Amino acid sequence: MFAEAIDDILKDQCKPAVVRAIQAGGSPAALWDAIASAGFLELLSAEQDGGAGLSLSELFPVLGCFGRYTVPVPVAQTIVARALVGSHFVMPPGMVTLAQSFRRAANGAISCPLTPYGMLADYVFASDGDGLLLLPCAAAQRETCGVNNSLTATLIWPDDSSATRAPQGGAELPAFAAALHAALLSGATNRVFEMTLQYCNDRVQFGKSLGKFQAVQHHLSVMAEHTAAASMAAEAAFQGTEKIPTLLTAAIAKSRTSEAVVLVASIAHALHGAIGVTEEYDLQLLTRCLHDWRMAHGSEAYWNTVVGQQVLDSDMPLSDFVRTV
Repeated sequence: MFAEAIDDILKDQCKPAVVRAIQAGGSPAALWDAIASAGFLELLSAEQDGGAGLSLSELFPVLGCFGRYTVPVPVAQTIVARALVGSHFVMPPGMVTLAQSFRRAANGAISCPLTPYGMLADYVFASDGDGLLLLPCAAAQRETCGVNNSLTATLIWPDDSSATRAPQGGAELPAFAAALHAALLSGATNRVFEMTLQYCNDRVQFGKSLGKFQAVQHHLSVMAEHTAAASMAAEAAFQGTEKIPTLLTAAIAKSRTSEAVVLVASIAHALHGAIGVTEEYDLQLLTRCLHDWRMAHGSEAYWNTVVGQQVLDSDMPLSDFVRTV
């Protein structure tokens, strides 16, 4: 129900022209207000606190929808941030994103390198031990990551005088952020596959559609395999009765979805040919986000190490680990 509702909003409010405008520096206010006013920021909050009280499995298709539309505002991060701090922490209005790392310099300055949506977020939550620091972006110096139209930025504060501390959520942030981005990647890879399949069926070359050539069918099948595997891994991180994804399921989800990005994006551009790399064609909106989200909160290289360490710590043969976990 919630996935259908957000799809209806995004279909009207998050068209490719809107995404392009916001990524180019335009105001995100209209899109943000449309989502926030519909109550979607409180999806994980308890019903007695005015939220929807969704389970993780019910949240997953909503996050996948954000990925399909390459939503250029940190609505998924804001939903998760509100769940991490709980109902006793008063959240400020505005867009909240999650820092993937947090550093303190010897001179007292603090920074959050390469923060997703750092270019336009109002606040950043950074993990600081067991708690979270809420940092206002208005007090920070923003440095772009150098990638054209990317919303990722490094944020630097002269000190932590403007920070507010939330007593909980710091330990859970890495796993939830990884699972969140796995869900976004799942939605975006599915959309890229659909676009590519449609293009190959519509594009006629030498008297027949591209999709009828055996070589093209081979590439499409590889793409479909990785898209399906990524979706299953991402969805698995949102199963169970817990309110926060476990570290292991989040690690597997982020690893598998990030791994799929390279193949899915490269095959999509290869099969689209020259039109796929043009600025006017919507494919690049999706594949740029795929590469952005692949690196956000750890790529497959980082999370494979986490999974491998859990295998070693389990003292089980690998086959038993796979069966039981």
